[in-house]
Amino acid sequence: MALHHDLRRLPALYEQCGELLTGTSRPLDRTSGGPLPGMPFNTAAADARSAIVGTLRGWAALTIDEGPTDRIPEDTPARLTVFLLRHADWLAAHPAAGELSAEAARCVRRARRVIDPGRRGGTRIGDCVMSGCSGTVVTLAESGAPGGALQVGCTADPAHRWSGREWLRRGRPDGARQPAAVSWLTARDIALLWGIAPGSVYRRASEDRWRRSTRGGRTYYHRLDVEASLEGRR
Repeated sequence: MALHHDLRRLPALYEQCGELLTGTSRPLDRTSGGPLPGMPFNTAAADARSAIVGTLRGWAALTIDEGPTDRIPEDTPARLTVFLLRHADWLAAHPAAGELSAEAARCVRRARRVIDPGRRGGTRIGDCVMSGCSGTVVTLAESGAPGGALQVGCTADPAHRWSGREWLRRGRPDGARQPAAVSWLTARDIALLWGIAPGSVYRRASEDRWRRSTRGGRTYYHRLDVEASLEGRR
């Protein structure tokens, strides 16, 4: 479940943003007095931490007020997360469960942008394949990450998330196969979805004679040729 996955990541992201508060990418020695006078302060990191804490506190308060418990957890991101995960079934059945999932996903994205400003992501690569969903699928890639993007996700529903290869093959959680929403892919799309170097994309396109189309000065390769070629080689 995407909500569980995102919630579990928030405490670590909170700590990582804390290591950047003084404008350095290196972990800081823990002190009680905060940054030294004259040191730069990373406002974006502070805002990301505030968003994480605010989200966790708000949903913990809702769980206490309306849910099956009146036990107040310790006011730390780690303890609040454990508390919410313990009552995840109740939260999932709440009418506002979608809002919680969306807020947690936004906190994750915001914190990761602070931690890795060079992040590559959000490239639109097609329509969501889930029935009734009007969202679009974008890459969730990290710049410099070996193998490129491992996941793609829907802009409308954080729960609609797949590995690049699953989405390319149009796999669904229930195993049913969907008609392809994308017939043509750029070399960058293929590199991100399959986790291979762009140079390898061009080489395989030439060796296996992928069908191609040029539009607006960009070259696109036929999805079925790409899938058959790369599946066969794997």
